[in-house]
Amino acid sequence: MAAPLVVTRCCRFRRYIHKYRRFLRFYGSENIPKKGIVLGVYENSTKEESNAILTPAAESFNKRTDGRLAELLNISGPKMKKGKSKVFYGLDKEYPVIAVVSLGKQSAGIDELEEVNESKENIRAASALGARQLRDAGMKQIELDPCTDAQAVAEGATLGLFTFDELKEESKRKPKVNLSLHGNRNRTKDWIENQKMNAFLSVSKGSSQPPVFLEMKYMGGVHDSKPLVLVGKGVTFDCGGISIKPSAQMDLMRGDMGGAAVVTASMAAIATLQLPINVVTLVPLCENMVNGEATRPGDVVTAMNGKTIQVDNTDAEGRLLLADALHYGCSVHKPEVIINVATLTGAIQVALGSAVSAVFTNSNNLWMNLHKAGIDTGDRLWRMPLLQHYTKQISDSQLADVNNIGKSARDGGACTAAAFLREFVTCQNWAHLDVAGVMLNKDEVPYLGNGMTGRPTRTLVEYVSNLSKKTTV
Repeated sequence: MAAPLVVTRCCRFRRYIHKYRRFLRFYGSENIPKKGIVLGVYENSTKEESNAILTPAAESFNKRTDGRLAELLNISGPKMKKGKSKVFYGLDKEYPVIAVVSLGKQSAGIDELEEVNESKENIRAASALGARQLRDAGMKQIELDPCTDAQAVAEGATLGLFTFDELKEESKRKPKVNLSLHGNRNRTKDWIENQKMNAFLSVSKGSSQPPVFLEMKYMGGVHDSKPLVLVGKGVTFDCGGISIKPSAQMDLMRGDMGGAAVVTASMAAIATLQLPINVVTLVPLCENMVNGEATRPGDVVTAMNGKTIQVDNTDAEGRLLLADALHYGCSVHKPEVIINVATLTGAIQVALGSAVSAVFTNSNNLWMNLHKAGIDTGDRLWRMPLLQHYTKQISDSQLADVNNIGKSARDGGACTAAAFLREFVTCQNWAHLDVAGVMLNKDEVPYLGNGMTGRPTRTLVEYVSNLSKKTTV
């Protein structure tokens, strides 16, 4: 029974070669776009006929080619092992050259004896191999399968293509190549959906721009020590959604990503200072706009942690982004401390003005250390109440577990917003910084220019610096 199978496979492969020749004649070699793609596969150690297990990106590409990618993998030789690759031509009009690289076994992880994360190393090596092959095939633009670790992919491909040949004749230099992650703009939304971050997604529905969930890691501390997690609200423009804001000064709502700016700038400073601490920064990014798909007042959404939320005011959107980001940070990264920063409520601006940033926290020690950092930097903090009184305001909801504005939109607005966030936090050391009042400087701080300030970045960096030197939060 083996012979007919071999004949069938050979016939399929000959048809593929014939099809590729017709492809070249149709386009002409000079018209073929210089764009390639690297796709990952895992070793298939079972007795199944399939030569490899496709990554999600490879599986998506396989569907794009009506299954021809998987078919070619199966008829073009033995099962793919770690360090091996196959290059295919003419399968897709947009990507005339495809490098399929083996990532080894799906079960690969940290090898304690070798002191290396084998999964990451496999991804780096495979990405480098595929990128080199596509460069040598004349591709000027290369898209990379993000696999399970986009950072490892980027490292492998970038380092794999690097060569210092600036002093050689131009004809002897390696061609320059542009690298990008395949499907990163829209695959991001798919990832958010797969994580069931429906509270976050409900805010982005009114915009034509897709949401992005940014995750950054700085590992400067002990390998297995619990990290500090920073979360920043990243609403890049906020018109209020269907609960639309007044037109006066709406232009300032380009600053509703102030929390995102603070934690991102803090992350850059922490890395520059090379602080001995592990930090993860999470930034949900989207616009809060109005279109026919926008969330309507009264809609109910289910957050990542399973809680249902009645959205009675679409302009109270920041807490919806943060709800999913906070739960993700707590459940996935198991942090020692989690701090979120957000231009969350106009109520805090009314209460405190621009003198201080508000802090709501479930930890006295965390508050004392944040407070000390604010004294040292001059960018001060002030503690606000986080009482069950406010939790009752948001948990008394007609349709869902919680309501995004509570019984009264006016009374204690900053406090009920903080109480809402606490419903999505499981970490024992959590602080919420409402920085809406300090977003803009109007001559109040003499050494700051007028406009968006980035406060309280200096205080946050000072706190992290102090935290990295001691064991208490």
